[in-house]
Amino acid sequence: MSTALPRFDAREASKYFFRHGHTGWLGLRFNDLGENWVELELPWREDLLGDPSRPVLASGPIISLMDMASGMAIWQTTGTFTPVATLDLRVDYQRPARERASVLGRVECYRTTRSAVFVRGIAHDGDPADPVAHVAGVFMTVAYDPRQKEAETMMKGPQ
Repeated sequence: MSTALPRFDAREASKYFFRHGHTGWLGLRFNDLGENWVELELPWREDLLGDPSRPVLASGPIISLMDMASGMAIWQTTGTFTPVATLDLRVDYQRPARERASVLGRVECYRTTRSAVFVRGIAHDGDPADPVAHVAGVFMTVAYDPRQKEAETMMKGPQ
């Protein structure tokens, strides 16, 4: 008997995602969502600076913010938490974030195909009309987990 999984909800999932791993270490926070978009926050922290002489968030954590927001926007759009892989995430920086400012990343999933998903979004520090960066990305959907076949083979034993 198969039980359908509940629809993916970025708000609920963030309660788990942001307690663990890289996103937990960065301190990412859930901010808002829509049918096909998610907005996350990267709080300003002194250990996330790119240049110790300027209290501005480094580009690396902002890229991580936008990558996670992209994945969550994909899952929010499709309604399922299935593996995706980042094929291309283009980040066009417009300007540095303001000093000591958190950065918000809002990403929308605007097209899905059988094997690829397309996203776009902005990172800003309080004014979406004055973005820190624009992003555009392509993600690959992973419909088959090769580890599953390996696990099934192991369960059957030698033939």
